[in-house]
Amino acid sequence: MEKLNYKVLKESGYDGYVLENGTEKVLQFGEGNFLRAFVDDFIDLANERVGYNGKVVLVQPIAQGLTELINQQEGLYTLYLRGSENGRKVDDKRVISCVSRCVNPYGEWDKVLEAIRSPEMEIVVSNTTEAGIVHDDESRFDQTPPVSFPAKLTRALYERWQAGQQGLVILSCELIDNNGKELLRCVNQYIEDWKLDGEFRRWVNEENVFCSTLVDRIVPGRIRDAEEVKRLAEQNGYDDPLTDVGEVFGIWVIEGPDGLEDRLPFKKAGVPVIVVPDVTPYKKRKVRILNGAHTGFVLGAYLAGFDIVRDCMHNDTVREYMNKMLYEEVIPTLPLDRKDLENFASAVQDRFNNPFVNHELMSISLNSTSKWRARNMPTFLDYVKEKNELPKCLTTSFAAYAAFYSSDIRELNEKGLVCRRPKGNEYTVSDDRWVLEFFLAHRNDSPEDLIHAVMTNTEMWGQDLTEVPGFEAAAVRILKRIREDGALAAYADCLA
Repeated sequence: MEKLNYKVLKESGYDGYVLENGTEKVLQFGEGNFLRAFVDDFIDLANERVGYNGKVVLVQPIAQGLTELINQQEGLYTLYLRGSENGRKVDDKRVISCVSRCVNPYGEWDKVLEAIRSPEMEIVVSNTTEAGIVHDDESRFDQTPPVSFPAKLTRALYERWQAGQQGLVILSCELIDNNGKELLRCVNQYIEDWKLDGEFRRWVNEENVFCSTLVDRIVPGRIRDAEEVKRLAEQNGYDDPLTDVGEVFGIWVIEGPDGLEDRLPFKKAGVPVIVVPDVTPYKKRKVRILNGAHTGFVLGAYLAGFDIVRDCMHNDTVREYMNKMLYEEVIPTLPLDRKDLENFASAVQDRFNNPFVNHELMSISLNSTSKWRARNMPTFLDYVKEKNELPKCLTTSFAAYAAFYSSDIRELNEKGLVCRRPKGNEYTVSDDRWVLEFFLAHRNDSPEDLIHAVMTNTEMWGQDLTEVPGFEAAAVRILKRIREDGALAAYADCLA
């Protein structure tokens, strides 16, 4: 069977939207699964819905990548968005046609510089991993290309400035705080290192818009089941090794100035991209609702015998415990419109119920000490401060954390702390070594002694949690309940 390209797509009988010829308006550093299932999906929809007519030039960020394959397929690839939406199973297929080509800068750096000089270029997008936005002393102006991504961008922007072109909108998607601001900081550092023209510095900082952004879509990526790959190829009438898979839910929050929304094609196209003056509240929303829900229920759920997130959503007690935590404890502490927060929380239940993703609880459990501190503790403390009482569900989640890390401890080996589920299998807790050694040292503690030791460990929490009125006694009571009657019983207590 032939690989996907425009000729093969026409012969296959595909009747969806296709843009074969357009104007290259976007330069994208990153050709991996995430950007192709997220940013390029939104651009493709803007092309169809509002005639943006924009093509994306992909730049391979590291020496090994997908350039050859993408160009063989003339930029085309199949995207499946799969999941649950309003309780309904969704499996949508779309052939993405907004990509014009891919460039490997490690041999074709001149093509990157040529692309960014174009007067039609409007946007730069990047996702070069969390380690991508760094200042590297080994990067030099005359390298082809410079080593780090910020150095590559600095050199490319210098080329555009010399060509007398207008500034660009630069959208950073790396998973670090203030990604756009950090990228601009690195660019300015290279301008200083390389002693570039002061007018260029002014142009970079005043005529370009560096945006911090928050991205949110789970992208499993390629399909791993060989039989399903074969079935889809026969169904589509072509072979597509670039097939990408993402969840249905997606939102892109861009921090930018007034007027930016009108420069970008997304609002008019009705895709889930919003421009706001400050992305921080939306990051807090994601961390405390989406990530906080995971950390808040999975440890107790695992002790109760569950293995994947979807099955938890099919259990009335676990699902309602999670929802009570979100709607009654988390949402009241967040600084956004309540309806917006409730809609986001409602989507979380759909996302966790995704029939296409087997998200294992043990994978979520990794490093739960730092996760509970970052995702759940701020909500817990805010709730106590505002309500002057303990949040039942979050208090229970802390006790479940202690129970998970101390359930019938067997040994500490190179992989982690080996524990056993009540009347079940052994499992391995993965966390910082000092955390695991702490729980091993307290393996024989009574519930009272264990909770006291955990709460007073300021290295874990940055403070002494026994100072929260009533918290220690409540956690001891719940830990005993979990050990005697099971985590589901403790979760059910929160619903009474």
